[in-house]
Amino acid sequence: MLELPEQKEIGKYGRMHLEYLKAHRKGYHTTLLMEGTLNQRLCEIDNEAKTMVENIVSRLVDERGIDENLKVRDMFAWVAEMNNIKASAEEIVLREVIFV
Repeated sequence: MLELPEQKEIGKYGRMHLEYLKAHRKGYHTTLLMEGTLNQRLCEIDNEAKTMVENIVSRLVDERGIDENLKVRDMFAWVAEMNNIKASAEEIVLREVIFV
């Protein structure tokens, strides 16, 4: 008799990795599913990706000198820069963590 392990909530990056596995790594997806470790693996990927995005965003904000002064002076420029940084960080994470 098969029993499912405790199911944890899977975030954005975990769901993206799940879709990637279903579409491109069917054998690996099936193996994780049969071993009962799929949910755990997706949670690990999600946590790793979130941490990586936060670290990259923090590093890029420091490198580009984006601070509260810019936010006060030019809110639109600050928002544009932050959106650009977030998109760049997510692109890196997608290539290095999610789609592998």
